[in-house]
Amino acid sequence: MRILLLNGNTDPAITTLIAARAKEALPRLGLPTCDLVPATAPFGARYVATRAAVAIAGHAMLSGLAKHIGADNPQSFDAAIIACFGEPAVEAARELLPIPVIGMAEASITLALEQAPRIALLTGGAAWVPMLEEFALIRGHGPDRVQVRSVPPTGDMIARAPEKSLSLIAEEARQAMAAGAGVVVLGGAGLVGLAPKLAAVLPVPVLDSLDCALVMACRGGRVSARVAQAPQIGLGPDLTRLLAGEYAKSK
Repeated sequence: MRILLLNGNTDPAITTLIAARAKEALPRLGLPTCDLVPATAPFGARYVATRAAVAIAGHAMLSGLAKHIGADNPQSFDAAIIACFGEPAVEAARELLPIPVIGMAEASITLALEQAPRIALLTGGAAWVPMLEEFALIRGHGPDRVQVRSVPPTGDMIARAPEKSLSLIAEEARQAMAAGAGVVVLGGAGLVGLAPKLAAVLPVPVLDSLDCALVMACRGGRVSARVAQAPQIGLGPDLTRLLAGEYAKSK
């Protein structure tokens, strides 16, 4: 199985972190050996943490996916993971690609709710709270099912100095538990790899959003029907060809 790990942030250090954690996670999770191919968003924010950055990252995600899984080689991957917890353009990508496209937040919510009736998504940066609340609500999960919480450091700050943020994350997780959360999800590319450390000090399951995405990618998943796109101008050649549906014509 070949999986594309497309980092929505433009910081290559985050891509390196995601790739290393994903490779380590496969045997730990009991998943089959996979060919994991990391890639970085071609443009946008160093670390996505605002609505404007999410909007720009959506374009970058489609451009990156078109480059790697575009008209020239539509069968080159078995799945793609949008390795950014806000999942920029995940639904749009599903309109265009012939493979499952997995989002970290959606996968986390799915797997966490299999274990508890109320869960908490815990991430870095206060600006993510309303965005993720909206994300969950669109998918049918209100605050009675999915709490969204954050710590002040953004994900890139946590990635650079994870030990400094662990106590803050643990305290926020305890508050989520006190409010009824039976599972805590650590969400975001900058927080990958921290779940085992937090699980050691909490009495509830702690899930890593990258782990969840890998599990769902290995499960397979639905492939959405392609949606005809209106003609586009001013885009890069790879994305222009993908939007035009050239891969479908070549099959």
